[in-house]
Amino acid sequence: MDSVRDAITAVYGTATVQLYLADYGLTVLQPVDPADRPAKTLSLHNTPEGRAFGSQEPREQQVRHRDAVDHHLPVTVRGERLGILTVRLPADVSTQDTVEELTQVAELLGHEILVAERDTDLYRRARRASRLTLAAEMQWQLLPARACTAREYAIGAQLEPAYAIHGDNFDWASDADELTLAVTNGMGEGIQASLLTNLAVNALRNARRAGIGLVDQASLADQALYAQHGGASYVSTLLLRFELDTGRVEVVDAGSPQLWRMRDRSVERVDLEAQLPLGMFEESHYVAQTFQVLPGDRLLFVSDGVYDAVSPQGELYGERALARAIGATGLLPAAMVPRAVLRELAAYRDAESTDDALVLCLDWFGRQGDGRTGRAAETDKDTDTGAGTPTDTNTGTDTRAGQDTAADG
Repeated sequence: MDSVRDAITAVYGTATVQLYLADYGLTVLQPVDPADRPAKTLSLHNTPEGRAFGSQEPREQQVRHRDAVDHHLPVTVRGERLGILTVRLPADVSTQDTVEELTQVAELLGHEILVAERDTDLYRRARRASRLTLAAEMQWQLLPARACTAREYAIGAQLEPAYAIHGDNFDWASDADELTLAVTNGMGEGIQASLLTNLAVNALRNARRAGIGLVDQASLADQALYAQHGGASYVSTLLLRFELDTGRVEVVDAGSPQLWRMRDRSVERVDLEAQLPLGMFEESHYVAQTFQVLPGDRLLFVSDGVYDAVSPQGELYGERALARAIGATGLLPAAMVPRAVLRELAAYRDAESTDDALVLCLDWFGRQGDGRTGRAAETDKDTDTGAGTPTDTNTGTDTRAGQDTAADG
């Protein structure tokens, strides 16, 4: 960061250059400072920097009583929103060409941060608005990212409580032909839940990287968990493989995470054949199902900490409330959907949860030229073994709520 600050100042004559990183809970922007130039923490919801973060567009701010302009530039890598680079420029060099150049600098800075994190704790420390529990530290280290964007899809995910998560986790990997995605819920609390999930995720990764099929990935992870715990501890997992060319999805449902789909304005749960969690019994047999995703589909994956949440009056959050919350996110990009759903859940719960809550959103775009757009691909529904039953198709009011959330972001 010091090198970036020195270079920008030398070229543009800037007064200040400041990097802010989003915290683990996606609520504030934390400054990355040298000790002699401290800066304050900023809200993600009602500051110019927060609005630039939400819109992912450069934003200008006139500096009061000074001949200068602040430019807030998103620092983003492949869809993962890391933070904001704020550059204060003299008015005479605050041109469109300069902003475009600095926008590219901010993008390059994001890539450099990911590389630098192998060798320094500076940026991980800056992301903490409060202390992480050891279990949460282990879980965040295990995650691939909180968002990812490719030509065929966009992913966004979030875990809560961000600073004290236990066993919930998500993982993904893609190559030229397919995307593999896993949503995991390890039983128990604290360190034991985190260790259990770590074993499960790494067993799945080991099997995936060996190039074997989805069913065998589940079977090998099941054997690894049973060998370690003898069935006393197990992991609920939803494991999916997407064919990027066709939108065909192979899925193994081994536990409690739920899959929901929003197609057009209809929100429905995708009913899958529930099989045994990984590690519950010795050498469990798993079978894959298939269904089809269409361009424009939005898939939501939620853990039991979402749909089993209760209000202060003891009322279950339930599927109907969840469907409305999903419908309300229709105008948001995938990266912002999980936080919006979890914010709605927190308002319903009106108290700190003792259970993890995981939300992962996947927007499917498909590949251009595959001829599979809109209703033209509805003929594939005969292969959809998990079409589900529509839960709530009246999302008109909720769409306005989504607009409000987008404006707030």
